[in-house]
Amino acid sequence: MATSKAAYIIDRMKVYYSVTKPRVWYLLAYTAFGGYIAGSGAAIDWVKALIATLSVIFASAGSEAISNFIEKDIDALMERTKNRPLPSGKIKPEWKALVLGFILTGLGAYVAYSINLLALIFILIGVLDYLVIYIMLSKKKTPLNIILGSLAGGAPTMVGYVSASSQITLDSIILAGVVVLWIPSHIWSLALRYREDYMRAGIPMLPVVISEDKAIRCISSTAILLVIFSISVYFINPLRYGYIYLASSIISGLILLYLALKLIYAPSKKLAWRMFKYTSPHLAVIFTAIIIESILA
Repeated sequence: MATSKAAYIIDRMKVYYSVTKPRVWYLLAYTAFGGYIAGSGAAIDWVKALIATLSVIFASAGSEAISNFIEKDIDALMERTKNRPLPSGKIKPEWKALVLGFILTGLGAYVAYSINLLALIFILIGVLDYLVIYIMLSKKKTPLNIILGSLAGGAPTMVGYVSASSQITLDSIILAGVVVLWIPSHIWSLALRYREDYMRAGIPMLPVVISEDKAIRCISSTAILLVIFSISVYFINPLRYGYIYLASSIISGLILLYLALKLIYAPSKKLAWRMFKYTSPHLAVIFTAIIIESILA
């Protein structure tokens, strides 16, 4: 009996964990951690870095739980999302996911506030841009939805950076811009792969409302901008982002640039999907290089 009860508790924990979309906030939390390291300079307070990262984890996970509640009916219409906890009926009543979302988001805001006011401001910018501007106001109304919601992607980097430095700098803006530019190339590639799903749900993602060739070229263009921003971080502050960062951003950027240019000259869904799969590792390479530079400094 005790074993079955423990198994039930573990199963429920897994369900509530999955409603926060961990695959989304894993990378955002990593960019927050990398942002903190970037803002620290030579002296890194690892405890404070963890606290700043936790604020982003809580706020991002909470926002995703809330978005799952808001979009439960849409998710039920899409093959890719119909097995999520709410449309599949794994969480009953559904408002429990909403309560979890508010609690986690509130925790994230509180932890950010305990660091400094700028950290709180960027947490709130991320949450409001994602939930209000993107999910509630633009996702079902305009092909510009992901552009309007992309600021939420750059906010975690800014949370990490200002938590360490208590200031906004040009390199922090460019670094956050790398993540902002990652969002469209990443999400549009996903939307192209699941075009019929988005059409069925009535979501006017760019690849749904324009021709496939034009959509692929838009995806490639944002990927090229992503590469340019990634490399330019070094030239903004070469003392902080050294040769390890430069080499990493160039090598990884050249791979992404190759995929993007190939897409422009030979558009295909298969190649767009390959680029989708590579954009996240590229982002991880950028922030890993920043962390390594700081540790070795």
